[in-house]
Amino acid sequence: MQKKDNNLPKISLRMLSLHNGQDKKMIWVAFQNRVYDVTESRLWLNGKHYEHWAGQDLTAELASAPHGIAVFDKFECIGILD
Repeated sequence: MQKKDNNLPKISLRMLSLHNGQDKKMIWVAFQNRVYDVTESRLWLNGKHYEHWAGQDLTAELASAPHGIAVFDKFECIGILD
């Protein structure tokens, strides 16, 4: 079960960028102002998933993706992009 947005911490773009799979062990991505922890996903090894890189807001990039927002239901929402 996901936390309610008002109970989630705010995460800056700078903090998000530090969790890119290169600098720290945790791998985060943002989509529609929510930050998700994708560390455990085999699809995000080393912070890359196809042509997408972790540590950034993927909202615009995923507009043409073959899947919708439901793909993020598999991951914990850990914060709100500030």
